Amino acid sequence: MFSASQLTTEQKAALVQWASEGATMSDLQRRLKEDFAIGITYMDTRMLVLDLGLVLIEAAKPVEIKVEAAPLVATGEVSVTMDHLALPGALVSGRVTFSDGETGVWMLDQSGRPGLDPDTAGYRPSQEDIMAFQQQLRSLIQQSGL
Repeated sequence: MFSASQLTTEQKAALVQWASEGATMSDLQRRLKEDFAIGITYMDTRMLVLDLGLVLIEAAKPVEIKVEAAPLVATGEVSVTMDHLALPGALVSGRVTFSDGETGVWMLDQSGRPGLDPDTAGYRPSQEDIMAFQQQLRSLIQQSGL
């Protein structure tokens, strides 16, 4: 197993600089091999990064999520939509907007258990909104033929 103690001060400084320039784990591994003839495994590179306390900067990759929603079924001020393609692990899923404007994702898993993930952490809808949501969800699922 390779250790940071096996590196010279120059090599450690080079690793710090490469990491600050945005190098990935694979980049560090490759540059060690090319610049210093040090061939180490990916796991050893990972341990080296931890030993030296390096912070690797990962560029945020844009993620495009395409969600097609079924038509709204509105009763009162709560609105519920169903996704054409359910979330992974869900039998059906969709979005809900409550009367106070808060939104979230709902799902029924393969066992029929409901789940609600509000967009605002810790949000709890009112009892009236929950009842309206349940009515609309039941109606939406019946309309879809599930």
